[in-house]
Amino acid sequence: MGWGVSRNKPTATTSASLSAADTFCDNVKIFGNFNVSISGTWAGTVTVQRSFDNGSTWVDVEAFTANAEKRGEEGEFDIRYRAGFKAGEYTSGASAVRISQ
Repeated sequence: MGWGVSRNKPTATTSASLSAADTFCDNVKIFGNFNVSISGTWAGTVTVQRSFDNGSTWVDVEAFTANAEKRGEEGEFDIRYRAGFKAGEYTSGASAVRISQ
């Protein structure tokens, strides 16, 4: 019997419009392939983060200074993802962030 992602698993999605430092979209559990979308008119650095301990601590995955569409893959169960402006990394405007499976 092989291991794999169930084709019938529920989808996971979180999104937010962010316009302040130290703000993130809600976190979401991810397993398998996922998408990250960052759009809008904004200045600063949007960071995608993941947590191995149900959101108690966060590790940076990738940072963006412009709109982007990315695909990722998470091979571990019960890993949470979020995206947003860390403290001191927001300048202006509003960034629409979305993480989805």
